[in-house]
Amino acid sequence: MAEDLPHPRDVYRYERGEAVEGAFLDALERGKLHHAWMLTGPEGVGKATFAYRAARRLLGARPDPAHGLLGASPEDQASRLVAARAHPDFMVLERAVEDGKAKKFISVDDARALPEFFAKAPSISAYRVAIVDAADDMNINAANALLKTLEEPPERGVLFLVTHAPGRLMATIRSRCRRLAFQPWPEDAVRDFLSARTGLGGEEADALAHMARGAPGRALRLAAGQALEFEAVADVLVNGEFPGEAALLHLADSFRGGEGQARFELFFERLAEAVHRRVTGQGGAAAVERWGALWDRLSGAAAEAEAINLDRADMFWTLIAELRAVRAVSAAA
Repeated sequence: MAEDLPHPRDVYRYERGEAVEGAFLDALERGKLHHAWMLTGPEGVGKATFAYRAARRLLGARPDPAHGLLGASPEDQASRLVAARAHPDFMVLERAVEDGKAKKFISVDDARALPEFFAKAPSISAYRVAIVDAADDMNINAANALLKTLEEPPERGVLFLVTHAPGRLMATIRSRCRRLAFQPWPEDAVRDFLSARTGLGGEEADALAHMARGAPGRALRLAAGQALEFEAVADVLVNGEFPGEAALLHLADSFRGGEGQARFELFFERLAEAVHRRVTGQGGAAAVERWGALWDRLSGAAAEAEAINLDRADMFWTLIAELRAVRAVSAAA
């Protein structure tokens, strides 16, 4: 069974991070610490975990080499304050959660708190530190508010921007940051990481590691989110005997409520992957075009439903109908 996923602020173990941690420590020790760091790479490779580790170091937490280059003692006062979200020199900007559901964007009102935060001198530490997780979640007004902070960098302030898609950020933001690139892990390393933390092994661990595409954190989320179950369902929907109405109703109902969003996103991700495999196995140009168009629709389904507040069950039934139609045309061809 997959264990509950800890928040990055509560993670002290860190693997395969020597390159990025070494680069950061080198800048710190040489007195060349940049005021803004853009942490890039696929989601789930440890960018936010690194940001919290670097923040603890800057906030004065006692180093602990047993936890790696930027390791800190969990018992140190600074570590405890960060974990409790109570450190006066530390701020985190992320999507607010209301009624158990995260908002669609980091709001401009939240982003405007950054200049005020950095306008103050550190109170108990050598630096004031802020993390934006993820910068991809800012709307345009929030991004402009962030840019103001970058244009007027604080003397003793450091900002970490976590981004999974740096190309979406404004060029004026990217140009004012030093970039640290986090690389995907080898698949066997992801499998070993997953097995050590969940107890999964064999074909299950192999399949999840393959799905994770080099991101160990994503492998954990996939294991916790029943990705293997959805993978099997998606394969049947695309290639097998179509399930009955009762089974589809049960699946659609599972997408309702606050917890249904994550299941909805994961289901359509696996269904899109199954369609992609079907596309690559098609011979005729017309069939490839039909399946390719369906893949495009499925890939954007979760984002579309969230962006315009569509009912997830309605979206499910619409796309299931489109899948049936593509299968019927392909079978008749």
